[in-house]
Amino acid sequence: MRRLLAWVAGAAGGLAAYRAATHRPAEAPVLEHDPAEELRSKLAQAREAPSPEPEPESVSLEPDDRRRAIHEHGRAALDEMRDET
Repeated sequence: MRRLLAWVAGAAGGLAAYRAATHRPAEAPVLEHDPAEELRSKLAQAREAPSPEPEPESVSLEPDDRRRAIHEHGRAALDEMRDET
């Protein structure tokens, strides 16, 4: 009786191993909407269109006037820091 049980168990195990080895997984379903492709197209569009850069402010001041304005701004900041202490 034990021999018969061993043969049946061995045959069942062999059959399970054979089916596992020859089993082909089902093909993955093809998605209609591919999110990766959508992101690739957005990236390509972003690369094509240059971002508008703000135009630099036109400075009509002479260098001496500009230097004077910068020094005044610095002095005002220094005075403000001195007043806080």
